[in-house]
Amino acid sequence: MDFAELVKIRQSVRKYSNKPVEPEKIIQCIEAARLAPSACNSQPWRVVIVNDPELKEKVARETYGSVVQFNKFVHTAPVILVLVMEKPNISAALGSKIKDMDYAHIDLGIAAEHICLQAAELGLGTCILGWFNEQPIKELLNIPKNKKIGLLISLGYPENTEIRKKVRRPLEEVYSFNKY
Repeated sequence: MDFAELVKIRQSVRKYSNKPVEPEKIIQCIEAARLAPSACNSQPWRVVIVNDPELKEKVARETYGSVVQFNKFVHTAPVILVLVMEKPNISAALGSKIKDMDYAHIDLGIAAEHICLQAAELGLGTCILGWFNEQPIKELLNIPKNKKIGLLISLGYPENTEIRKKVRRPLEEVYSFNKY
């Protein structure tokens, strides 16, 4: 599969089959993230793989609340990846301060998308989650208090393998040459 095809088939999955994900496929996804570029090669993240069914259910319960319930689908995913922010190296941290740009969060997003693209190539589905209750998840996973969870990614085999039509702005609306 070429890259253009891979980008077209990658989509957010919100309903997973109950088929377990092979550990070697999970590790392939993590390896893709490990190879992702980062500012000053800082690699300011670590992934906690949650695949124990009981623990996964507890983490899934922390992805929604009584008012905001759009992440309830996470219960159907057999795996949740928790991307924890790590301290960037001195060069990246200094660059972030000088340029007033959060390189660590940018790096985390790049790593997350590498995970999602690798998963898609392996026939797995993913959904990147930015809405979750951080403190209870940190307690459940023994994540140190001084660490921050950047993102969660649900992972599993999609229940439906149909590729939805992507609704995006027209190409000519998202770029320009030499001026805005």
